Amino acid sequence: MNDTKHIHIRDYDYPLPDERIAKFPLSQRDHSKLLVYRHGDISEDTFFNLPTYLPQGALMIFNNTKVIQARLHFRKQTGALIEVFLLEPASPADYEQMFQTHHSCQWHCLVGNLKKWKNGTLSRTFPVGENNVTLSAEYIEEERTSHRIRLSWDNQNVSFAEILDAVGELPIPPYLNRDTQESDKTTYQTVYSKIKGSVAAPTAGLHFTEAVLADIDRHGIERDELTLHVGAGTFKPVKSEEIEGHEMHTEFIAVHRDTIQRLIAHNAEAIAVGTTSVRTLESLYFMGLKAMANPDISEEDMHVNQWEPYETQTDVTPLESLKALDSYLERHNRSTLHSSTQIIIAPGYDYKIVKMLVTNFHQPQSTLLLLVSAFVKGDWRHIYDYALDHDFRFLSYGDSNLLIP
Repeated sequence: MNDTKHIHIRDYDYPLPDERIAKFPLSQRDHSKLLVYRHGDISEDTFFNLPTYLPQGALMIFNNTKVIQARLHFRKQTGALIEVFLLEPASPADYEQMFQTHHSCQWHCLVGNLKKWKNGTLSRTFPVGENNVTLSAEYIEEERTSHRIRLSWDNQNVSFAEILDAVGELPIPPYLNRDTQESDKTTYQTVYSKIKGSVAAPTAGLHFTEAVLADIDRHGIERDELTLHVGAGTFKPVKSEEIEGHEMHTEFIAVHRDTIQRLIAHNAEAIAVGTTSVRTLESLYFMGLKAMANPDISEEDMHVNQWEPYETQTDVTPLESLKALDSYLERHNRSTLHSSTQIIIAPGYDYKIVKMLVTNFHQPQSTLLLLVSAFVKGDWRHIYDYALDHDFRFLSYGDSNLLIP
């Protein structure tokens, strides 16, 4: 445990010139390059051939979250531009209820140009369908890592989902160093995105097309989905020398009971699409342990803390843990598990459920690179050196890799 906390983030650095960061995706999603890492050997292919590398009968898990248009811009009478970046719902706190809200709601937000706005109400008027709507923002209070903002609008017939569709801007990653374009509304969503709530895309999924999904089915590979809403913290750089000083962001997850049952049927083994699916699947193991220890625990209290995996000593198998979760949901008559996770996966972590991983190339000195390193038993530099030497494109709109440790 102590060894993991004392990992130096500088050991996870590599040179990433700006020209290697893909600023836009390829015109055909599934034509990106695919690096295949199998037991230490590396080869390359095109993404649409991914299904040929996957074992028949395996279970592949996707994150079906949908990116919301989370950036709202207001102009003060003085001319100052204020950006309100929606992080997660405060009231109502439930994502589904939030987007169906009419009239007013509160969010935990980041605020750009905050020094120019602490009091007074900001407002702007815009068309939604046939009518004009005036949206107002009121600053409530500072929170630990964000600000609470009340948003209200003057048309009871308009939902908050419609407000965002009309006036919100899609938050593409800061390292693209460009403004959001109309094309991003399509290209920065996975083709299977459904559940609104993320402020960043689960980018490993951006390579999949309906044709690739159909090919996965033809190859006899089962598919299922879960939901983890990706927070802005996914881009938060590790600023401390040792990772012990880095606070992971909390992310909200929803996993259907029948998905847990399918995992049980597959001996608690899965192929994860993206690091967000990894964090969800691996968190399920620790939630199952809590359900075993306390059968009446609330879903909220199943939250997985950042260092919990390294402080937990148990010989409970992943299969036993998932069965305990399934029994918990049956006992409490729930079809879906709703909880949250702050898990940090870094070298020293012992993977429980994920056996293969489809992911993109991640930023230097990032928690996502730590997750990959833990998965390939420290061999990440071999993979990244190969990608840099062979013209792979990096980060959200870049190329993909399939990792089989």
